[in-house]
Amino acid sequence: MNINISKIFVFVLLACMFSASQQMQAQQDSQFTQYMYNSVSINPAYAGNRGSLSMIGVYRNQWVGLDGAPETLNFTAHSPIGIQGIGLGLGFSSDKIGPSTESVITADFSYSINVSDAAKLSFGVKGGFSLLDVDPNKLLIYDPNDYDLTQKNYSSPIVGAGLFLHTDNWYLGLSSPNLLETEHYDDVKVSTATEKAHFYFTGGYIFTMNPNLKLKPAFMAKAVVGAPLAIDVSANALLYERVTFGLAYRFDAAVSGLAGFQVNDNIMIGYAYDYDTTPLGRYNDGSHEIFLRFELGTRVKAKLNPRFF
Repeated sequence: MNINISKIFVFVLLACMFSASQQMQAQQDSQFTQYMYNSVSINPAYAGNRGSLSMIGVYRNQWVGLDGAPETLNFTAHSPIGIQGIGLGLGFSSDKIGPSTESVITADFSYSINVSDAAKLSFGVKGGFSLLDVDPNKLLIYDPNDYDLTQKNYSSPIVGAGLFLHTDNWYLGLSSPNLLETEHYDDVKVSTATEKAHFYFTGGYIFTMNPNLKLKPAFMAKAVVGAPLAIDVSANALLYERVTFGLAYRFDAAVSGLAGFQVNDNIMIGYAYDYDTTPLGRYNDGSHEIFLRFELGTRVKAKLNPRFF
């Protein structure tokens, strides 16, 4: 196969993303500014693609100062398993917003093939379950005779899929971490919560300016039925394989500053701050996000050919 196959695949990715965006309904998945460091959380095809055991924890405190604002903790671990082309991953997340807390546990499987001398294509599937807990004691109740307001727990399965195409210099991904659309009902068969499928399209390119400086523009488009298409664009710089910094813009939503530091060959830490550009920004102090990544083995290979994604 030659690189023309990669070009055809890129076209297919764009076509699929456009098709998905035409039938989009309410955005629910957690939003991360530093998604580029935790791609496996949204795309199971990324599992094992860093070449070694990679574990990352992310904490996000959104819209600080606003009661009931989202607060998210996410942890993922993934690795190749020694069988050619196969990667496995595990993930856990806890997402709190208002009276609800959603806990998610998932497992990832990926299989990679070479589509040219330079490009690799990975296929991935994700499976698991979510538990949604709704606490009415955190609500302002105006009608005590409303539907059953006792505490509710809802569980639902998760089935996701993804594709990830990359070379040493660029990448493209198309995925949905959960393709199922689930409606939860209370005891009188009134719908109380609906979970919609989310679709993600990601990409980035690495420019090597000199041996000590790399620049990476990247983007992520997120689509869900009933909500506008959400688009993030970012530009990050990597200095001396140790320090990263950059800026990001979420269209009509936020401007962000990002910074990271490779403490040693195994540990990286990062921080991001979002300034809300919507009218809601007048009522909160922005959003904070931190991550800690621990890896075994990647940096030996990366010293020869650094992976900036």
